[in-house]
Amino acid sequence: MSSSITFFISDLHLSAQRPDITACFDNFMQNEAPQAEALYILGDLFEVWIGDDDITDFSEHIANTIAQVANKLPVYFIHGNRDFAIREGFAKRCGMQLLPEQAVIDLYGRKTLISHGDELCTRDKAYMKFRKKARGWWWPKLMLALPLSWRRRIAENGRKTSQNNQKVLTADIMDVTPSEVDAAMRRFEVDYFIHGHTHRPNIHRFNLDGRARQRIVLGDWYDQGSILRASPDELSLEVRPF
Repeated sequence: MSSSITFFISDLHLSAQRPDITACFDNFMQNEAPQAEALYILGDLFEVWIGDDDITDFSEHIANTIAQVANKLPVYFIHGNRDFAIREGFAKRCGMQLLPEQAVIDLYGRKTLISHGDELCTRDKAYMKFRKKARGWWWPKLMLALPLSWRRRIAENGRKTSQNNQKVLTADIMDVTPSEVDAAMRRFEVDYFIHGHTHRPNIHRFNLDGRARQRIVLGDWYDQGSILRASPDELSLEVRPF
């Protein structure tokens, strides 16, 4: 039976090579998620996603795990920078609903903006250039038309490039641009903003235009499960040990 709780997770980076993360996810989905009214997955559910046609035992296990929860409560998904190629086919297998890159929800009376968060990191010029291409119409269509073997090779090269880039980028460049946060909260007229991507879990409380605001950053799942538990009374960032 569900209670007045909504869960938010992001940046799990699930892969067949990290069974510890998968086990933590399985435990959360089986024992905690069914208690909620809704579950929001804010991107980077997978370490990499090269297309809905890449059906493996691992991807089917994740789809079935999500589907079991989706049979009991709504599950929503926003694309991340690692899994922007997820389409309706996989979402349907999971029973989850795809949301736009930025969406506004009513979170127990709190008008709240949610996103993956990578659109806020505008100081990383190289990534923003790639993001514009990857989220366009022609590049994903071209990539998904390639054979799976080619896409696997491209994805592997992309991961290596990303890892090398992170070694030379400063912390400020990889974090959100504060003015982008302010602009988004003004544009959508919200006092709450929930996102992931930066792997810097925190609840930031600040004033903007004379109003108290909160930006809640979800953590990644490399070392533990990072979960935001929202209720009518509070917003609580929690961890689940592996």
